[in-house]
Amino acid sequence: MTRSMSQASPEVASLHHLLGHPIDLAGHIETHGALAVSLGHGTSWQRALAASLEESGLAGRGGGGFPASIKLAVARAGGHGGTVLVNGMESEPASDKDKLLLTRAPHLVLDGAQYLAALCRAKRIVVCIPIGSDGVAAAVGHAIDERSSARYARVSETVVRPPDRFVAGEESALVNFVENGLSLPVFRADKGSALRIQKRPALVHNAETLAHIALIARNGPGPFRARGMAEEPGTCLVTIGGAVELPGVVEVDRGVALRDIAMLSRPVEPAQALLVGGYGGTWVGPEDFGTPYASMSLRMIGASAGVGIIVVLGAEACGVAESARIARFLADQSAGQCGPCVFGLPAVADDLAQLARGQVGTGLMPRLDRRLGEISGRGACRHPDGAVNLVRSALKVFAADVAAHAQGRPCPYRHKPSALRFPRPITI
Repeated sequence: MTRSMSQASPEVASLHHLLGHPIDLAGHIETHGALAVSLGHGTSWQRALAASLEESGLAGRGGGGFPASIKLAVARAGGHGGTVLVNGMESEPASDKDKLLLTRAPHLVLDGAQYLAALCRAKRIVVCIPIGSDGVAAAVGHAIDERSSARYARVSETVVRPPDRFVAGEESALVNFVENGLSLPVFRADKGSALRIQKRPALVHNAETLAHIALIARNGPGPFRARGMAEEPGTCLVTIGGAVELPGVVEVDRGVALRDIAMLSRPVEPAQALLVGGYGGTWVGPEDFGTPYASMSLRMIGASAGVGIIVVLGAEACGVAESARIARFLADQSAGQCGPCVFGLPAVADDLAQLARGQVGTGLMPRLDRRLGEISGRGACRHPDGAVNLVRSALKVFAADVAAHAQGRPCPYRHKPSALRFPRPITI
């Protein structure tokens, strides 16, 4: 399911019309025109494109929300001959947007990578798709074969298959995998320094960001800025799930209210909370459903857009039990290299499961609070921080249930099938 919500509608800025059915190279060229890049260094075309990206105000759609123009500048300052990595991992089980783009509009994503490769003077493009996502890999592989046969691509394009784990999609873990086959994140004290593969710069973007870049490169920044908000322009793709009639991917302008986005998928029962940003995201209560889907507004309620996920939690569900399942999933997805993940996250998951069952000793709540404080900010990547943020938001939004469970009253809904998606069932 794909739908579009817009406040203005210059379709040239929209991804919506690309998502209806797969498009081959001929159809892609007919729709957008052929890829036109200049490989020479410092050409007027390159200066114009770099300026367009900066003027567009495009921020990354992969979770970090980092300005694309600044990320580009860091990579360009790192030298030439590097790699552009397409992050197609989509490690969040609740997300479908990048899979959809790579399956139905792979040429647009690859074109975005080609434009960046020209700006960075990169020598190759590597598309990272996890083991298990064979349909996505096949679609991208077919697109690359089309482009190779037509001599369309200016820089070589290949696919690699990292393991299907949550932290494997973190950008330093992808760089590690491409360089040495180890899908492990690394601690980066200075996020303003370029990632490197074999001492050459590596620029990592997710599929949606690259699709936007391809459109901006062709149409300029104006149509993109005509959508969304002045301070946060453009559209974005959001995967909606949970207690809804029509789960799927929607395209919305930045700044649309959370409530209005959720309504696009027709909730089947009143919502007691929305999970915003994914499994490392934040539970949002009804009092904040009117919050605009934009970075500053979400930050004021302790949330972020994250990887573009909104899950509707219906009235007949246990938020504590669902949070315990998420905590267990996140604990199981650890890279196994840092104490906060290896020991802290399983302990937090155990505490939440006991809380959902109403099996609470006098020390559980103080112990859980202490553990959350000990984990936060101490991992090599942001994985444990996301888990802590999720649990803290659950304790706040579901405070009444937490209090009842802490008094030994388990939730009557805790045995219901989960409203969330996981690779395998998680019991608590």
